[in-house]
Amino acid sequence: QAQAGWLQHDFGHLSVFKKSSWNHIVHKFVIGHLKGASANWWNHRHFQHHAKPNIFKKDPDVNMLHVFVLGDTQPVEYGKKKLKYLPYNHQHEYFFLIFPPLLIPVYFQIQIISTMIRRRFWADLAWAISYYLRYFITYIPFYGVLGSLFLLTFVRFLESHWFVWVTQMNHIPMEIDCEKHRDWLSSQLAATCNIEQSFFNDWFTGHLNFQIEHHLFPTMPRHNFWK
Repeated sequence: QAQAGWLQHDFGHLSVFKKSSWNHIVHKFVIGHLKGASANWWNHRHFQHHAKPNIFKKDPDVNMLHVFVLGDTQPVEYGKKKLKYLPYNHQHEYFFLIFPPLLIPVYFQIQIISTMIRRRFWADLAWAISYYLRYFITYIPFYGVLGSLFLLTFVRFLESHWFVWVTQMNHIPMEIDCEKHRDWLSSQLAATCNIEQSFFNDWFTGHLNFQIEHHLFPTMPRHNFWK
């Protein structure tokens, strides 16, 4: 599931086939039939992220809904306004209990299903239904309904940790702030950092250890980032 996540990312950025239409078709298959998610939902979130990375109110990836405060300026702003939704001085401790285990199995699942229904993404919904039908037809004979639901939730629980560590390590250490109206190149470099290359790191991160190159050349096939 994690590797399918990196694979759909490639198709979503139109970086596999020369024809955009083929990328779009296979993107819907991978994210819909292999993962049970929505291509339109992903595009809407991810293209905002690439346009305005690490910018509050514009990048959905740093919109933490008052659960975490990020960067250097947001904690100061919350302190001045005395906003205490949670004990933020302990967020480095409760981060491990909330963000990695719950992002994909809870937050993303609710958001994906509600978005497909609310925005009438019926084609995406059909792809997602095909994933669940295939999954339950395969596993119910072995584990029953409850056992299959538990397995699905557990797999997404593990995948969520994997996804969070990769996406946090190449953006969160960088500047996170309000819009500064920089030029595009500068805004990309201020929000991205790379992780050391190795065979394992390339595989584990879907080559997103080259986050700088990916943001500067988002349609470049991932195996060329190192060049």
